[in-house]
Amino acid sequence: MITMGLTLGDPRGIGPEIIAKALGDPRIAALSAFVSWRVIGPRRAGVPVDDDLGAWRPTGDAAADEAQGGRFAGMAVERAARLALAGVLDGLVTAPLDKHALQAGGYDFPGHTEMLGHLAGVPTAMMLASDRLRVVLATTHIALRDVPAALTHDVLVQTHATTVAGLRNDLGIAAPRIALCAMNPHAGDGGRFGTEDDDLLAPVARDCGMYGPFPADTVFVRAMRGEFDAVIAPYHDVGMTAIKVASFGSAVNITLGLPFVRTSPDHGTALDIAGQGIASAESLIRAMQVAVDMVQRRAGSQSHGSGVD
Repeated sequence: MITMGLTLGDPRGIGPEIIAKALGDPRIAALSAFVSWRVIGPRRAGVPVDDDLGAWRPTGDAAADEAQGGRFAGMAVERAARLALAGVLDGLVTAPLDKHALQAGGYDFPGHTEMLGHLAGVPTAMMLASDRLRVVLATTHIALRDVPAALTHDVLVQTHATTVAGLRNDLGIAAPRIALCAMNPHAGDGGRFGTEDDDLLAPVARDCGMYGPFPADTVFVRAMRGEFDAVIAPYHDVGMTAIKVASFGSAVNITLGLPFVRTSPDHGTALDIAGQGIASAESLIRAMQVAVDMVQRRAGSQSHGSGVD
C-alpha cells in the first residue's frame, strides 16, 4: 500500500475545497485499492483531517487571519516533510499556500520548494510539467533585478544535474534532451543586449551537454514540438509564463531533488473565490495522479497503473 501525504495549504484559500473535491473524484477513488491519502492540516469544515494541527478559527482580523493561515500552512508542510523523511509517507501532494502569509506565520521561506529543500537538506529544483511542456526554473522566487547575480555557473550546473536525475528517476526518460533558455532578448544578439548568454549560459550548456541557449520566444515552442524533454529557464516569470500559457490548469508542480516525491497543482490559493465552491480540482487531481506514478516508478514497480503517462 502506498501512503501519500496531502497538505491542506492555507485554510483561507481554495486548498480545503479542492482537496474535498479531489478525494471524492472517481479518478482518485479508483486508486484506493493501493493508495491511501493522509490529510495534514488544521480542522476545517467539510474536509477530513488525519493529522490534526489544531482548529482553524478565522477572527475577522485580516492580518491575524493571514498569520494564522500561514502558520497552519507551514506547520502542515513541516509535519508532512518529517513524515516523508522518516519513511511514513511515500510522497506528498501540497495544496497552495500564500507566500506572504507563510512569512507572517513565522516561516521565512519564499515557497514550498525552498522550504522542502531546507527541511530535507538537499538542493532542489522547481519543475512545472504537463503533457505539452516541461519547464525547470534555475532561479525561483527572487526579484528580477537579483537574477544576474544569482544565476551563477554552479547554480546552472546544479539545476541541470537535478533536472537530469529527476527526468530519469521520476519520469522514466533515460536520455533527457534539455534546452537552456537564454536570459536576454535574442540570446543577447552577439552581446548587443547583454553578454550573459555568451559568457555564462553558452559555456555551461556546452559543458553539460545541453542545447542552447536559445531565445525565450522560440525555445518553448520547439520543446512543445518535441525537440526537447525539458527547458531550463533562467528566471521565474519567463518559465512560468510559458508553462501557464501552454497548460494552465493541467500542469503539475514537481520538486526535483528530494528524497521523496512532492507535487502540487499549478495555481495559488485563489483567495478571491475561496469558499464559493467553484474552484476546479483538476490540477490537484493531476498532481495526485502524477505523484502516485512517480512513487511507483521510484520503487521500480508498475504493477498498478494509475493511468498517468
